[in-house]
Amino acid sequence: MFRYDTSLTNSLCGAADAAVEKKQPPVTEQRVEQIPEDDIRPSRTQRKLSDRALQELGQALVSVGEEQLAELALPERLREAIMQARAISKFGALRRQMQYIGRLMREEGDADTIRQRLDAWNGVSVEATARLHLTERWRLKLLKDDRALEELIVQYPAADVQRLRMLIRNTRRESEANKPPKSFRELFQVLRDILATKQT
Repeated sequence: MFRYDTSLTNSLCGAADAAVEKKQPPVTEQRVEQIPEDDIRPSRTQRKLSDRALQELGQALVSVGEEQLAELALPERLREAIMQARAISKFGALRRQMQYIGRLMREEGDADTIRQRLDAWNGVSVEATARLHLTERWRLKLLKDDRALEELIVQYPAADVQRLRMLIRNTRRESEANKPPKSFRELFQVLRDILATKQT
């Protein structure tokens, strides 16, 4: 009876399997470096607080004269939004418009340049402008990072820690609840006074 010789087939298959195993690189454990989420994108609260600061800058733009507004050479959408805000009298509609202006300021506006120009028009000195910018940076830093308060106290030992903690906590709550930025503004004033004491 005729039989197939399977020895040759088995040997060829074994050789092929060995070749495949030889070509495959050894499996090694790879470490995937975890990137903190805060380094990828700002938190929702931080984004709201930043937008609120831009909205306040937008409110200042709403109050400037036509000639001054033209000098700023703002992007067309931002300029139109500011002009529309001047014609709105209802609080709710104006609040939504200012939120829109804040978003446009983030996407299209040069906030630092606008602040410097407004300060110049208001007769604020270069030194005072720098101090205001420093105050704003500290405010956003304190609201973003809990450890920033310790850093502030090291540099300004006379600061009222309890009051600062309260204002930081209340500002975050205001932002989450979409309440008027009372503590947000008060925090800026307190920080401005703290920074001024070191200058004197």
